[in-house]
Amino acid sequence: MTRRPGKTLAVLTAAAVLATGCSAMNSGDDGGTVTLSFANSYTTEHPHTRCGIQVVADAVNGQDIGVKIETFPNSQLGNDSTRFDSVKAGDVDMDVQGSSALAGSHAPVGVLDMAYAFDGPDHLFTFFDGEQGTRLKEEFAKATGTRVLDVWFFGMRHFSANSAIRTPDDLQGLRMRFPDSEIYLQNARAVGAEPTTVAFEELYLSLQRKIIDGQENPIPTIAEKSLEEVQSHVNLTGHQTGSQLVVINDDRWQELSSEQRQALQKAVSDARAGNRKCIEDDEAKILAQWRSEGEPTIVEDVDRTAFAAKAEKYFTENLEGETAELYRTIRASAP
Repeated sequence: MTRRPGKTLAVLTAAAVLATGCSAMNSGDDGGTVTLSFANSYTTEHPHTRCGIQVVADAVNGQDIGVKIETFPNSQLGNDSTRFDSVKAGDVDMDVQGSSALAGSHAPVGVLDMAYAFDGPDHLFTFFDGEQGTRLKEEFAKATGTRVLDVWFFGMRHFSANSAIRTPDDLQGLRMRFPDSEIYLQNARAVGAEPTTVAFEELYLSLQRKIIDGQENPIPTIAEKSLEEVQSHVNLTGHQTGSQLVVINDDRWQELSSEQRQALQKAVSDARAGNRKCIEDDEAKILAQWRSEGEPTIVEDVDRTAFAAKAEKYFTENLEGETAELYRTIRASAP
């Protein structure tokens, strides 16, 4: 396998950072600056990096409050499955993760990633800012030793394939790639798909070689990975309101002063709206380009009602305990 340029340097950088505890609470040039590592899995051009993580870093670093944020994009400090363990251990200070990845540490949070649980980003934000969302964050902190600072919109997730997908029946016989997590595999079953787990890094090649027939991701991610080159149709199923949680090790949080906490929290929360706009602007621009070029085919007449009804029936019948209660609360709060 050909090594990507810079991969060795990234690994060495990660090792150096982890060996020193990611510089958390270490002195800076002035002998008293708190340095926080902020990791993620996105490239520098992804909206979450340039319109979210970097915005937070710039906002905090631009204030004279004794805090410096160092960002580590593109999985420099580990992939999604390992980075959160590093945050819990205190080796990485801050991270951006989907709730399905976090559900291994606290199962109820995985509800945020369930198919058709939310009716879009407004519904997601309203829930997250309300009483139930606050309770979920508190329970998550107790269970994991990490604090959720806020939720960011990742984009609506859609199916791509080499054929149109308008109804759940159109998924029959297609090997659809889903991330290897219980929540996503449940989503596949909920909408009637046949899931195949493939590493994200191998997605393009797997589609090109027809090991799989299709996949699901937000539009900016599909474009960023050039998946439209190996897929003829992008079907606007909007089957998941993609979200990402900004988390911080709670010990690090407690070590910050009240002023520093307030500044960090404000920077993360203030970035939410701009990050969403960046995601949605990118999506609109990409779709307009695809329509202009005539490929891939954009399938807009998707029967989302049929998909959503199938998913709700599945989750209502299969979820249990606190997770089932949280799911019902979310659906009851739909506008």
